[in-house]
Amino acid sequence: MALIKSPLSKSKPCLFLPVTPARKLKYSPPTKLNYLLIASNSSAKKGLQATADDEYAPLSGADPESFGKILLSDVVVRRRRRVFWGRKWNSLDIGTAVVILAMHVLCLWAPFYFTWTAFWVASGLYVITGLLGITLSFHRNLSHRSFKLPKWLEYFFAYCGVQAFQRDPIFWVSIHRHHHQFCDSERDPHSPTEGFWFSHMSWLFDANYITEKCGGPSNVEDLERQPFYKFMQDTYLLHPIAFGVLLYAGGGFPFLVWGMGVRSVLVFHITWLVNSVSHVWGKQAWNTSDLSRNNWWLALRTFGEGWHNNHHAFEYSAKHGLEWWQIDITWYVVRFLQAIGLATDVKVPSEVQKQRMAFAKEAFQPEPIR
Repeated sequence: MALIKSPLSKSKPCLFLPVTPARKLKYSPPTKLNYLLIASNSSAKKGLQATADDEYAPLSGADPESFGKILLSDVVVRRRRRVFWGRKWNSLDIGTAVVILAMHVLCLWAPFYFTWTAFWVASGLYVITGLLGITLSFHRNLSHRSFKLPKWLEYFFAYCGVQAFQRDPIFWVSIHRHHHQFCDSERDPHSPTEGFWFSHMSWLFDANYITEKCGGPSNVEDLERQPFYKFMQDTYLLHPIAFGVLLYAGGGFPFLVWGMGVRSVLVFHITWLVNSVSHVWGKQAWNTSDLSRNNWWLALRTFGEGWHNNHHAFEYSAKHGLEWWQIDITWYVVRFLQAIGLATDVKVPSEVQKQRMAFAKEAFQPEPIR
C-alpha cells in the first residue's frame, strides 16, 4: 500500500496545460464551450440556428428538448439518428453487427458449458484484454500518451487490446481523440445527446456516420508512422480469429464460450459504459464544460475509467482517481511499472492545473456589522 500512497521520485506533475499533449499529437480540445449540451444552460433550449463557421451549433431548427431528458439525469437528448432502420447498411456495418451479435449469442451457452478452468481462463483474459489492452494501452498510453513504455512492452500491451475485439489501435485511438476534441458537440462520434443507447453501442453500426463525424483517422500520425500499428490495422480480424481457434484447441467449446464469448462481451460493455454512463449519471468535480461525470460504481467495474470527469479535466494524466479514496486499478499498474523502471514520463496534474479547472467559488460576503 505504501507504493500507492507515496509518490515516486520519477512521478511528476504535468507542467503543461491540458492542450499541450493534444498539440503534440496534432489534435486539440474544443476552443469553445459546449454550452449547447448542458441542460441547465438556457441557450441550449433555444435551438440556435447553425452557421457555416459554427461547428458547435445544433442542427438547424432543432429543439434540444424534443426528445426529453435521459432517465434520472439532466442530459437532454437533442436529436436521434436512425441506426437500425431507414438507412442503407454497408458491408462494414454488417460485419460489425455480426461480430458483436455472435459474441452475445455465444454467451447464451455459458451456463451449459461452465467449468472452473474455463471461468478462470475468461477471468484472466478479461484482465489482460480489458485492463492491460484497453484501459492501459489503447486509452492512457496510446490515445493520451500519459506515460512512455519501452517499445516491446508498448506493442505487447497494444496486442492485448487487439484481442479485445474492439478494432485495431489506429481506429480506436482516432475515435477517442476525436471524442475529446469535440466532446458532446455535434461532431462527437458517441454523445448521449443523440440518445443513451446510441452513445453506448449503436454508433458502432454506422460506418458512414463515423466518417461523417470524424473524417477518417487524420489525428493518429504518430501511430501510422509505426509499421506495427499499420500491420495490426491491415490484419486486424486475423488475430482474434486465430486466438479463438487457439482457445478451442486448448479447451474445447467451454474455452471458446467463456474465453471468447463471455470475456469479450464483458470487455465490450465496460468500455461502452464509459461512453454512455459516464456522460449521463454521476457528479462533476471539475469545470470541463462537457457532460463527463465521475461515477464510483462504474470506476470499480472499469479499472478506474469511471472517474471520467477527472479524466476530461486532465486528459493527459495517467491517474484518473485523483482523490485517495478513488480506486483506480489502471493507475496502480502504471505506478508499479514506473517503480520497476518500465514506465517513464508519467504525467499527473499539478496543483496549479487543478486550481484552473476547479469550479469558481462564490466570493465571501461578510455579514454587516450591526
